[in-house]
Amino acid sequence: MRAAVLTRFGAPLTVREMPDPEAGGGEVVVEVLATCVPPYAAEVFGGERNYPLVPPVVPGVGGVGRIVRVGPDATRLRAGDLVWCDSTVRSRDDALTPDITLQGWSSRGEGGARLARYLHDGSFAELMRVPTENVFPLPAAAGDDPARWAALTAHTIPYGGLLAGGLAAGETLLVSGATGNLGSSAVAVALAMGAGRVVAPGRNRAALDLLAERFGPRVRPVPLTGDEAADRAAMSAAGDGPIDMVIDLLPPSAPSSAVRVAAMAVREYGRVVLMGGVGMLDGAALALPYRWIMRNSVTVRGQWMYPRTANVGIIRLLASGALDLAPEHVRSFGLDAVNDAVAYATSHGGPFDRTTLVPVATVRPPST
Repeated sequence: MRAAVLTRFGAPLTVREMPDPEAGGGEVVVEVLATCVPPYAAEVFGGERNYPLVPPVVPGVGGVGRIVRVGPDATRLRAGDLVWCDSTVRSRDDALTPDITLQGWSSRGEGGARLARYLHDGSFAELMRVPTENVFPLPAAAGDDPARWAALTAHTIPYGGLLAGGLAAGETLLVSGATGNLGSSAVAVALAMGAGRVVAPGRNRAALDLLAERFGPRVRPVPLTGDEAADRAAMSAAGDGPIDMVIDLLPPSAPSSAVRVAAMAVREYGRVVLMGGVGMLDGAALALPYRWIMRNSVTVRGQWMYPRTANVGIIRLLASGALDLAPEHVRSFGLDAVNDAVAYATSHGGPFDRTTLVPVATVRPPST
């Protein structure tokens, strides 16, 4: 097979021939039809994000594919099935606190690193070996445009955070980082789940206007000024009532003060879910007042990625039409143009802007 390989941090990816992967027990081999290129991929490959990848490695975070081989213990999956491959791999030998690796991308702790040494390579390749439990059947419609369905990478992450916070139909959600690639996905997913309104703060006026135009009055944009008291008051006013839940998806470049001002807009007995990257690079602490959390009975929790069941839920939202991929802009690149894809993703990381790599498919023209 052919694959794009990160030979060392700071070097361009190299497309080369590699041995085909084999499926053992609990595994399948998938032909990769489309995989998302995250907007921050260049920061990962350049070493700026200090991800625990060990070159040489085939990077990539899951994707849409077609099964070509299944392991001996698969009971329902068959060769030829169209599937979504989830990159979030959990160890099988601890039910309470499993170690986690993002196959071909990142890992958590020494246990996650050990798992990553076994499931080393990701989806920037014609073929990928995936644990059976990380493969989920897709509707036939996904086969018509697998590059568009590769956006599952972006949508499943905030969906996992919304599940963790227990978002209920009719509730008011505040999305911290709403104008970003993941934050805008959180807005779309929350509305698909039945949120009554979504407060969307941000500094990018064009992105705020895009959210308001796409989703209508259920989205309440809030232009940020940098004044914590004024911004918190504006967020509360935009909610037109209590803000039930806050989800933070800000990137590492954002200050911790931006997380705090959004979190403290939540109502008494409200929930705050932290999923972003603030403090990841410089270790800046998030200072939330103990007295405020305690007296207001606020729940604050972290959520890295999502449970396995989230994959089934997000696929159902897409298949039903509740979450619509049609308005998203998708730009696809072939495997030989992988470095062009990484560069393009860097400059096109706004709301609903997707960059995909299509290792075994004919490249489609840009779509809107």
